[in-house]
Amino acid sequence: MANTLLRQSALRTALRTATPSAVKRAAIASTTFTRSKVTLPDLAYDYGALEPAISGQIMELHHSKHHQTYVTSYNTQIEKLQEAQAKGDIQAQIAIQPLINFHGGGHTNHTLFWENLAPKSQGGGDPPTGALAKSIDSHFGSLDSLKEKVNTALAGIQGSGWTWLVQDTQTGALQIRSYVNQDPVVGQFRPILGIDAWEHAYYLQYQNRKAEYFGAIWDVINWKAAEKRFQ
Repeated sequence: MANTLLRQSALRTALRTATPSAVKRAAIASTTFTRSKVTLPDLAYDYGALEPAISGQIMELHHSKHHQTYVTSYNTQIEKLQEAQAKGDIQAQIAIQPLINFHGGGHTNHTLFWENLAPKSQGGGDPPTGALAKSIDSHFGSLDSLKEKVNTALAGIQGSGWTWLVQDTQTGALQIRSYVNQDPVVGQFRPILGIDAWEHAYYLQYQNRKAEYFGAIWDVINWKAAEKRFQ
């Protein structure tokens, strides 16, 4: 009980002197809860199954190296956060949050990304059906128009990031939104379909011709997975 009171007092002191953004991070970081460690998900297809759209070499590096790094780093930061919480170290908790957000976002985004891909033999590239298809036509005019708008958004990303087809959870409307670095889709939006615009997703195969990658990836998009997320 004494330790709890000391942590609460330290938090109140930190909140009185912190900036508004730090106040929000401190409140989140100081909440007592247990975050579970994450693991690298298995793919539902072989590394080379998405060729020629995405090479097996890229898929192996992207999944086993890049995604694994996000998993490992997220778990490391979670351990540090738990240690800081046990010590009542508010400043350390605040400092750790950006790394948790980055690596946790990287894990979340890539987990969804793998599900959004499928070999042609498993339906990759087949157009969406049902309610999602109707909503795409309603909001964008056609599937081809959606692809064009998504590719334009992808090309407009300065540096690293993602472009997502999202659904507004309040209105049900579809939107195209781009996010920098590994920021995940959160808040009032639900991720339906995401495309990775980081260089590690395409450079070994397409080099500086990223527009070719943005065009080719539609051949292996798994719209069935997108349909399951759409509500």
